[in-house]
Amino acid sequence: MTDAREELVARLRSQGITDERVLSAVARVPRERFVDPDHEARAYDDTALAIGRGQTISSPWIVAASITALGQGRDARVLEIGTGSGYAAAVLAECVGEVVTVERDAVLADDARALLRDLSPDVRVLTGDGVTAAAGFAPFDGIVVTAMAYRQIPPELIEQLTPGGTLVCPVGDDRQGTLIRYRDGETTDLAPVSFVPLVRGTEG
Repeated sequence: MTDAREELVARLRSQGITDERVLSAVARVPRERFVDPDHEARAYDDTALAIGRGQTISSPWIVAASITALGQGRDARVLEIGTGSGYAAAVLAECVGEVVTVERDAVLADDARALLRDLSPDVRVLTGDGVTAAAGFAPFDGIVVTAMAYRQIPPELIEQLTPGGTLVCPVGDDRQGTLIRYRDGETTDLAPVSFVPLVRGTEG
């Protein structure tokens, strides 16, 4: 899979991802470990893939673009909302100092926790409501959301940022919307995106 990973990095670079730290992280993380075995042959396609329980692993471009938009360095503490299979958390862990990730689905959280324990042991995986479960670990220098917030960034997440911190979140209706960066009260539209909806509460 090493050649496939290198080809993916070249493709991401051609699509405008220029942060070498992020590209190097993508090159190091074995995405094939985070996809359903039935989709392993497509692990390095630049597309979202189903991971079961109605959820998907985000496309490599979305992961790379979101982490790039955060703009956080090795000393940063970052919260991820929507662990899924754990791929984005693993890439984040290669780029920043501390990663806390929250998954509302207990089955996915358990699976991701076991996988990340092997590949990225410093990542803390929480099970619970994505918007509130990590509030006790706040503040965070960066927050990245991997599900579509309905029409606005949840204010509770903004409250968990450090002063000057950055939040990257898809916002829209149902599954279609815009990837938005929030910093110091200002928002920037980054790209049109499609995500599963951000659902509150927990699921076992």
